[in-house]
Amino acid sequence: MQLFYSPDISNSEEYITFSKEESRHIVKVLRKKTGDLLQITNGNGFLYSVEIEQAHDKKCTGRIRNFEEKPRERLYYLHVAIAPTKLNDRMEWFLEKATEIGIDEITPIRCDRSERKEIKHERMEKVIISAMKQSLKFRLPKLNPTMGFREFIKKCDWDLGLIAHCEEGDKTNLRNFLPFKKRILILIGPEGDFSPREIEEAQKLDIKPVSLGKSRLRTETAGIVACHTVSVFNEEVSNHEA
Repeated sequence: MQLFYSPDISNSEEYITFSKEESRHIVKVLRKKTGDLLQITNGNGFLYSVEIEQAHDKKCTGRIRNFEEKPRERLYYLHVAIAPTKLNDRMEWFLEKATEIGIDEITPIRCDRSERKEIKHERMEKVIISAMKQSLKFRLPKLNPTMGFREFIKKCDWDLGLIAHCEEGDKTNLRNFLPFKKRILILIGPEGDFSPREIEEAQKLDIKPVSLGKSRLRTETAGIVACHTVSVFNEEVSNHEA
């Protein structure tokens, strides 16, 4: 199946008009024509079957034939707050792979030792959308605006908050700390790691320190390890209960 994305499509509409960019992709690149069926998601869990009525590369239109709501793929909710990487392509790689593995929300955070303070939000959003379509998912992960570390930890809500850092101290392996079917927040720091002050402030808010293993990981790698560990743990527990 080839999946398309249109955030404006809804259950109350009968027709859809694609953006100029998407129209060109459908008609010029994919060579779709009048009468062809497209599979489209709005990123909110719905899959629509749309028949092309006007195949024009500047304004492609279609008629919604049917739709269905897809069940959530995961029984948990994962929010990763991560420091932007020095190189944009590494952040893009994290967003792409995290979307493929399974993530619900991402917040870029500015930390004491951050080398990059902001991200190209529009560009990063496109990476997430592309990864969602490629991996045939029907829910678009939420990419929040960049926030300061301290502002974020005071505002964010979670069932279990975790901070992965490389400093010495009492830490539990991430896998041994995970709950099942919960809202999980994992904080991933910059290349220079979280500062001792940030770690202390997080722990005061009951955000628990965890280890991602013995290796010292790059920021984007740590983010992927965290996503994969949470995914595998929940899948194993779910299979065991079944």
